[in-house]
Amino acid sequence: MISGIINLKKVAGMTSHDAVFKLRKILNEKKIGHGGTLDPDVTGVLPIAVGKATRVIEFMTDSGKVYEGEVTLGFSTTTEDSSGDLVDVSPIHSNELTEEKVDIAMKSFIGEIEQVPPMYSAVKVNGKKLYEYARNGETVERPKRQVTIFEFVRTSPLSFKEETCSFSFRVNCSKGTYVRTLAVDLGNQLGYASHMSFLTRTSAAGLNFLESLTLEEIAEKVTQEDYSFLLPMTYGVSDLPKVELTKEMVTDISHGRFIQLPHNKEMVLAGFYDNQLIAILESRDNLYKPRKVLI
Repeated sequence: MISGIINLKKVAGMTSHDAVFKLRKILNEKKIGHGGTLDPDVTGVLPIAVGKATRVIEFMTDSGKVYEGEVTLGFSTTTEDSSGDLVDVSPIHSNELTEEKVDIAMKSFIGEIEQVPPMYSAVKVNGKKLYEYARNGETVERPKRQVTIFEFVRTSPLSFKEETCSFSFRVNCSKGTYVRTLAVDLGNQLGYASHMSFLTRTSAAGLNFLESLTLEEIAEKVTQEDYSFLLPMTYGVSDLPKVELTKEMVTDISHGRFIQLPHNKEMVLAGFYDNQLIAILESRDNLYKPRKVLI
């Protein structure tokens, strides 16, 4: 059985499930999962866990993400991105908006914010996905969620064209953030209908876009029996605080025993011994319990 983390470069038009399905065929391996869904139109880093590494998928999903994209002010869509149908129009001209005004509005989103998931999303309400309601022309009350925005900055000048205004941005955010909703909320704050016109994920779970590989590139390596694209399982826990264990601790952990780590206060830790990931540990009554033993 092969095992490790893959830094997959997902292309537009493919679901995250499609990517996993294709990789199962390429690698001839059933035990594969992805660490954080990307919408079909979104490109970029899709962390993939293979074999034994699937045990750390939840920590890959929980990690923060970095995206680069484009906001277009002037009209909104049903899906909050460029693939949807036109909903509302608010013509905009170059003398109406300044870069300073945009930057001030973007800065106001830094920190913990509340979002309402888009109707075209996989969030479930009463056991049914929101996009299923949307496709049937139904609307339901959507649950609000708290997310954290660590960085949200404009990365290009404002570009005015045909009564619209577009600009590029970078956002560093917590799991569960809908970046297209962020684009819509930014537009609302500026007083315009808007949507996210482009998005790519540039970083997730310690993986970056420049080093990612397409399905075709991975398939080519496999035909050459080159498995260098499989990264260590440690990438799956890159966002967790780390602690170095003693040999005695490793023995205790392998038997499921609690251990003492008196100088640590984190709720969840990645335990290492001799540069090897041994276990995920969680705090329990001033001790640390092995949550996942990975040896």
